[in-house]
Amino acid sequence: MAFVAGAGATNIDLLYENMPKIPGVGEEIYTDKFSLQLGGGLPATLINIGRLGIEAKIATELGNDMFSEFAKTKFSENGVSPTNLYKGSGIPLNITSAIILKNDRSFITYGKGSIEPDDSAKEEFYQIAKGAKICLMSAGGFTEVYKRLKAEGTIMVLDMGWDEELSFEKYDELLTIADYFTPNQKEALKITGKSNAKDAAYALKKYFEKVIVKVDKDGCIGIDGDDYFFCPSLEQFKNVDSTGAGDAFLAGFVFGLFYDYPLKDCIEFGNITGGKAVTAVGALSAYVTEKELLKLKKE
Repeated sequence: MAFVAGAGATNIDLLYENMPKIPGVGEEIYTDKFSLQLGGGLPATLINIGRLGIEAKIATELGNDMFSEFAKTKFSENGVSPTNLYKGSGIPLNITSAIILKNDRSFITYGKGSIEPDDSAKEEFYQIAKGAKICLMSAGGFTEVYKRLKAEGTIMVLDMGWDEELSFEKYDELLTIADYFTPNQKEALKITGKSNAKDAAYALKKYFEKVIVKVDKDGCIGIDGDDYFFCPSLEQFKNVDSTGAGDAFLAGFVFGLFYDYPLKDCIEFGNITGGKAVTAVGALSAYVTEKELLKLKKE
């Protein structure tokens, strides 16, 4: 049975909402609104994919701590099968405390950011990802696994996030492996060195016949062969919190790829899932089911 796979660190968010200000040294401030959630990144994309009814598998690091147990429960509830790559006794997750003000926010994060896999972890990931229709790529240490999967016919989708040193030279190997790359406008401008999103999109033709550039809240540029187009965002979605919007977009985009839709339809699916995600606080609070997604797409 076809499925989607990926490897990445698990993130936990402790969200303190309705905060009047960031407390100073020695100060304590109470809030009446708090939530514990899985955070963004590749795991969030896979959870959104699971919510759309597609089998999803993740290789990640989980311990025996309360946060890891919470993550395991959330993966299971949302149709994602986790394989644990962690062999230590500590807390291997990234844990972020987010202080959310009316017009801004501040973060404190515990963790190392990404997984640093040894050969054993790479092989474990390969074994769970082998046979996947689609593999989600990141800028971690799994490049050799991505090459093996690509050679076996898996569709490779790269979403690597921001890096101050983004460039074609630094990421040539990953870009060559990937079948699709889903940068936002800032990332596309940085990696291509262009001054506007359209020029950046055409510069990405160096690597891809089908190009995607997310233009923030406005929508998404697409190039399919010689066909250039723009898919606007859906007006009915009110932006409350943009956390996780890119992860949710990627889930909708992958849904389209999984069911062999044309590129423009894939992007429109991504606009729907990404648009819905920003209507509530947190990376995974608001989402659509497969039925809702298809209904919105038809409308």
